[in-house]
Amino acid sequence: MESSSSGTTSSTIQTSSGSEESLMEQRKRKRMLSNRESARRSRMKKQKLLDDLTAQVNHLKKENTKIVTSVSITTQHYLTVEAENSVLRAQLDELNHRLQSLNDIIEFLDSNNNNNNMGMCSNPLVGLECDDFFVNQMNMSYMMNQPLMASSDALMY
Repeated sequence: MESSSSGTTSSTIQTSSGSEESLMEQRKRKRMLSNRESARRSRMKKQKLLDDLTAQVNHLKKENTKIVTSVSITTQHYLTVEAENSVLRAQLDELNHRLQSLNDIIEFLDSNNNNNNMGMCSNPLVGLECDDFFVNQMNMSYMMNQPLMASSDALMY
């Protein structure tokens, strides 16, 4: 009986061993499928992140191009304004110089008129009654509505 008992036990062990192998095989397949699905999700997530970053790079490149264009236009505008400002400063200097020259002429005329007032010329800008070359030249320029040009010859009296 021992032999029959031993044979039964052996077949029971084989049967339970076969079902355990089958169960382990099923678990192994299930784990493989789960790992495959997890890897697929990971690849999809990675691809989505890559696509999002690519889109962001393209957006930033476009924005950078707009900013560079804007800076270029602003720089060009600045240079234009700076050039205009330089011209205006030069004109201001010239006008200040001309104003100073005119003030010097008026001062000269006033001092000459006060020092040498013999009744010949009461107002040098009204009439041509003075014999002075400079005053006659100023009167002619005033009457012709021409710009007044000061020269060193005119100041020599």
